[in-house]
Amino acid sequence: MSSGGRNIRGRLWAEGLIVLQSVVYGFGDPISKIAFKTVPVFSMMSVRYCIAFLVCFLFFRKRIFNTLKTVPVHAWLVPGTCMGFCYLLNNVALSMTDATSVAFLRSLSVIITPAFAFLFFGKKIRRQHLLVQVLVLPGIYMLCVKGGLSGFGAGEVVTIIAACCMAGALVFSRKNLESVDPLSMTALQAACSAVLAIAGSFIFERGVEVHIESVKVWLIILYLAIMCTFLGYLMQNLALTEISESHVAMLQSLCPVMTAIFSFAILGEKLSLVGVAGAAIIIICVLIKNNIPEN
Repeated sequence: MSSGGRNIRGRLWAEGLIVLQSVVYGFGDPISKIAFKTVPVFSMMSVRYCIAFLVCFLFFRKRIFNTLKTVPVHAWLVPGTCMGFCYLLNNVALSMTDATSVAFLRSLSVIITPAFAFLFFGKKIRRQHLLVQVLVLPGIYMLCVKGGLSGFGAGEVVTIIAACCMAGALVFSRKNLESVDPLSMTALQAACSAVLAIAGSFIFERGVEVHIESVKVWLIILYLAIMCTFLGYLMQNLALTEISESHVAMLQSLCPVMTAIFSFAILGEKLSLVGVAGAAIIIICVLIKNNIPEN
């Protein structure tokens, strides 16, 4: 197979991973709200991230130890901290406002990511890409402000901060995946997330609450740990080895569409026709961007 064919195949594979990640996260957002009714936010996040790290450690401990020995700490600590804060704040926001609102505002990372890439690494983005990423914002606005957003309060502010952290995670992960393999990066990001969640549980709660009697809640936590954290982080890191952080951010704007579908099915959260039109704009912009060459 020619190098051009391999590049196309790698790009399609990476794009497929992020689309699948959006589906996984789209289902995870509304079921998280179900668990938050009975389990404190930071406690649930602590258990979730610890399980995810233990799974990584069980299967990839040799690779993890090798990374810790040979790679500078900042190469995994910076993207790991950004990732940890992103999803921790995302889940705090989920306990404060609608799942659809959180997913929509989180998608602002689509425009924050290229800005961070330029700010931190001087990485320029082609005008065609920037134009499409700006054009997706009206779709997010229609979903967020006109499509059923419950209001703009503390939960929405927390989500915007989470979007900035996601942009940082994408930019610094993309840079440092040149020296850290995707599996090790995934494990160390899960470890950073666990440390931050445990710290939050002692600061804002009474420590980690592990007395969870509901089988349904345990199943939710296992889904969030294995599918959303372990596989979700891994899919993102694998994709970043093939496509740019801006491309990943654009594809992740599909997540609110998936969240809206699952939130309607599970929680009964509804969108207006304007919100549906916003989702359509997002999908169209993603399709257009995918047909623009990266370089």
